[in-house]
Amino acid sequence: MSENSAIAVNHLIKSVNTQEGELTILNGINMDVKQGESIAILGPSGSGKSTLLGLLAALDSPTKGSIVLDGVALETLNEESKAALRKQKVSFIFQSFMLVDTLNALENVMLPAELAGIANAKEKSQAMLERVGLSHRLNHFPNQLSGGEQQRVAIARAFICEPKVLFADEPTGNLDSANSDKVADMLFELNRESDTTLVLVTHDMVLASRCQRQFLMDSGSLSEKLDNELQPDAVVHAAAQEG
Repeated sequence: MSENSAIAVNHLIKSVNTQEGELTILNGINMDVKQGESIAILGPSGSGKSTLLGLLAALDSPTKGSIVLDGVALETLNEESKAALRKQKVSFIFQSFMLVDTLNALENVMLPAELAGIANAKEKSQAMLERVGLSHRLNHFPNQLSGGEQQRVAIARAFICEPKVLFADEPTGNLDSANSDKVADMLFELNRESDTTLVLVTHDMVLASRCQRQFLMDSGSLSEKLDNELQPDAVVHAAAQEG
C-alpha cells in the first residue's frame, strides 16, 4: 500500500455456501488505487464485479483478506462504524438513478448534505445542480425529468458531500448515446476537480477507456489492462494460485 492510496486490497477472497457446496466468487484479489485516480472494472455478468464493488464500499465483508479505504482498515470496523465511514467518505451512482420520487431535484441533492450536517446545504445544492446544467429543473420531480437529467441529479447528489471515493455502477447503462456522453463528461470533470477517486463498473469499453486504469474481472480473478492489452497482474495471479 502506497502513502497516497485511496483503496488498498490484499488477497481478497469471497466465498458463499450453496447447495452444491462452497462457491468462491472472488479469488485472491489485489489492488492499489491512488487518491484521485479513476479506474474501470470490466467483465461479463456473474464475474464478480458487483461483489467486489460491495466489498470495497464496506457494504459486505470478505471471507479472507483486507481492504483499507482512505487509511481505514475495514476489518477493524463493526457495522455501525462502516455506516459512519460510508457517510463520511463514500458516494454512489447507480444505473437506475435511485432518486427519491417524492423529492424534487433540489431536495434530492440536499438530502445527503443535510444528513451530513453541511452548512448552507440548499445554496450548495443549487450550485451543484447549476454545475451539471440543471438550474432550470430545481423544482422538477424525477418523473418530470429525462433519464439523462435524472442521472445528472444523481451526479450532483454524489458530489455534494465531497466524497473521498465515488463508486459508480453502470452509470450510463440506461442512457442513450448522447446523454451517456454528457453524463460521462460531467462525471470525469467533477472527478478531476474534486480529486475524488472514481471506481467505475461498466460493460462500456468506450466509457472504461476514459479512466486512467482499466481492470478485467473474469471468474473471480482480476487482470489489469497494460499496453493496450488485458494482461494478468503478476501479483494478482500469484495470489489467486495461493487461494
